[in-house]
Amino acid sequence: MERCPECGNRASMESRSCDELFHVLLALDHARQAPWGPLHGVSVACFLFQHPSRLPADEGAMAWALLHAYLEGGLDEVNQLVGQARRGNSHRGKNARPRVARDVALPPRDAPPSRFAVTIEEVAVDGTFPAEGFAERVTAWAAATVDAWSRGA
Repeated sequence: MERCPECGNRASMESRSCDELFHVLLALDHARQAPWGPLHGVSVACFLFQHPSRLPADEGAMAWALLHAYLEGGLDEVNQLVGQARRGNSHRGKNARPRVARDVALPPRDAPPSRFAVTIEEVAVDGTFPAEGFAERVTAWAAATVDAWSRGA
């Protein structure tokens, strides 16, 4: 049984790779239906921080802030953060710079965690990301992601 070199997920002949699972999840997210759609940003942030080679140029500042917002205040807090980011990115604001409204220090990226208590495999359950319990599994995924990165900080 091989492990994903970034998140430690155990890929076997019966299970799908992290990439395959992520594409299944993205398809569900993009349907914009609950419970998947509203948690799209949180799911992407978890995946990126568990696969840090894919973090964007901002080193995941928005994704990290989004994870903290979700864990501290749920989707309402996430929606406020996203709204602030959108307004900051608006072409209407002259010289507006995108900003992350939460003061959350990024963890050091020099030694990323290689194992997480919850990975995309657990969120997927049987590979289909069942609706029942999805939000709870994403919360556990977000908590495991932040915990693993915070322990190294």
